[in-house]
Amino acid sequence: MTNGHRLTHIGICVQDLAVAVEFYCTALGFEKIGDMHVDDDASARLLAVPGLVLDLVYLHRDGFRIELLSYTHPETTGDATPRAMNAVGLTHLSFRVDDVDALSATIVEHGGHLLADRTVTFGGGNRGLMLTDPDGNLLELIERIAPAGD
Repeated sequence: MTNGHRLTHIGICVQDLAVAVEFYCTALGFEKIGDMHVDDDASARLLAVPGLVLDLVYLHRDGFRIELLSYTHPETTGDATPRAMNAVGLTHLSFRVDDVDALSATIVEHGGHLLADRTVTFGGGNRGLMLTDPDGNLLELIERIAPAGD
């Protein structure tokens, strides 16, 4: 039961919109489904960013939508340091993949970063890797090993 509401997207603030769109579409297989320019007082109040000038791009994959936010005014703040996983708030995007080596190489090729010290092998043989997008947002890859007989 939805009670008349639904999840529409998860927002990710980025330093460079063109770089982020290229990364998420090329490296991770998202599809651009829309964009918007926002510079009105109502949005500034809703987002608590006075005088904002904001460009948004909506991307879609696997029934999931992300919104990339790029602020022209005021400028985007922060750095590309990954957040701690035990910090309150959204922590990461996770992908189940058949070949973690190939996808992690693609992610790095398109501006992401492998966190090599956070590569593990689980008890069942599957591997997990942590990487970041170009803005330091954490990406988790969990390898899917096909069951015997597939």
